[in-house]
Amino acid sequence: MTTPRLLARTFLAVALAATAAVSFAKDITLLNVSYDPTRELYQDIDATFPKYWKAKTGDDLKINASHGGSGAQSRAVQDGLDADVVTLALAYDIDALANKGLLGKDWQGKFRNNSTPYTSTIVFLVRKGNPKGIHDWSDIAKPGVAVVVANPKTSGGARWAYLAAYGWALHQPGSTDATARAYIKKVYENVPVLDSGARGATVTFAQRGVGDVLLAWENEGYLSEKEFGADKFDIVYPPSSILAEPPVAIVDKVVDHKGTRAVAQAYLEYLYTPEAQEIEARNFYRPIDPAVAAKYASKFPKVNTFTIADTFGGWSKAQATHFADGGVFDQIYSKK
Repeated sequence: MTTPRLLARTFLAVALAATAAVSFAKDITLLNVSYDPTRELYQDIDATFPKYWKAKTGDDLKINASHGGSGAQSRAVQDGLDADVVTLALAYDIDALANKGLLGKDWQGKFRNNSTPYTSTIVFLVRKGNPKGIHDWSDIAKPGVAVVVANPKTSGGARWAYLAAYGWALHQPGSTDATARAYIKKVYENVPVLDSGARGATVTFAQRGVGDVLLAWENEGYLSEKEFGADKFDIVYPPSSILAEPPVAIVDKVVDHKGTRAVAQAYLEYLYTPEAQEIEARNFYRPIDPAVAAKYASKFPKVNTFTIADTFGGWSKAQATHFADGGVFDQIYSKK
């Protein structure tokens, strides 16, 4: 027979257990500082990962995202923006954080594939029917071709685009650094205006109708077709282009101060899971998971690619040579 005293004890035990569960649950906020074209990707990632984290830990997680030109985003974190994680366009922008002591200089070994969960490349987005006949990198240096691209001093995507063009020139028969420099000068003489970030350049080309060709991240080309209509643009894959490797990292100094290392670690590890790799592929980034890559192979045409390491000696050397103050870009570009 259940006595009133036993019922009271049972009720108290249940209430204490519920109170304990509530007290141990946390409300956590994570800030991901990313680059321009990843807005849609991380909207999708940030809608799924908190559910995974809730099921695993019971904690309620909110993920905030900041987007802009990769170089500008890196400088914002250096200046005090409290990013738990950074998912930037290129390794140099994360190296700059390491040089400031915000994370370890061995950051690229913390996650698989040199901390790069997906890859991309640079393509040409042209007006429907390709009226200027743009098929290869030589075509964007021709007189009368208006080229839209962002500023490589502020945009990671623009640095990839610049080096894709420069690298193509270096790989031509009989080329020298002088011939490559003469070529890239002609390309940037065709640029009417430099936007600060890759998304701004896309808006200039696709929405404002400026230019004949946009030097674009592959995903930006597909997003433009999706948003503005496939009847307005064609995506042209040059025979060769650069292998773009946008990396990710935990900002050690921030997560240790905020106590968010465990969730930050799990968040970046999640990017490598089959579920997240599917999301990345649907957002037009090239997955590195072999099974997911095979599933989406028809979406991503094969391109002969070269890398920053094999063509330019790595990001530190490329940055110092081409994008530092007084470097090659400053020497060849005249502001309009």
